[in-house]
Amino acid sequence: MTLQELRAMREAGKKAMDRRIIEDKTIEIVVGMGTCGIAAGAKETLDAFIEELASKDIKNAVIKQTGCMGFCHSEPTVAIHMNGMPDIIYGNVNAETARQIVHSHILEKRLVDKHVFDRPAKDIVKEN
Repeated sequence: MTLQELRAMREAGKKAMDRRIIEDKTIEIVVGMGTCGIAAGAKETLDAFIEELASKDIKNAVIKQTGCMGFCHSEPTVAIHMNGMPDIIYGNVNAETARQIVHSHILEKRLVDKHVFDRPAKDIVKEN
């Protein structure tokens, strides 16, 4: 391996780690990666979010993984938390839908209505 290849590998690693740093991030994307989600394609969904955020140069978003969210019939599921928008859980999120969520929900602040699965109950919503 050449020095240039090692540097490129280090840069790719740094970028991957930056996506996981929470500080200064105003958008949180949580992908359900329980066995039910993985079986339904959550890995491809996660990868699509990573690629789309990078292609749009969105740096204020953190991507997290969680276990099963309890909505196995609607996997892959994704929760989005961001300022100026309600906390939303999207269901049946494939790679194409993930790209649509980045475009509509994150960039344009419009819900992707046909994939909205759930909004948290009022008693568990954080007050700003």
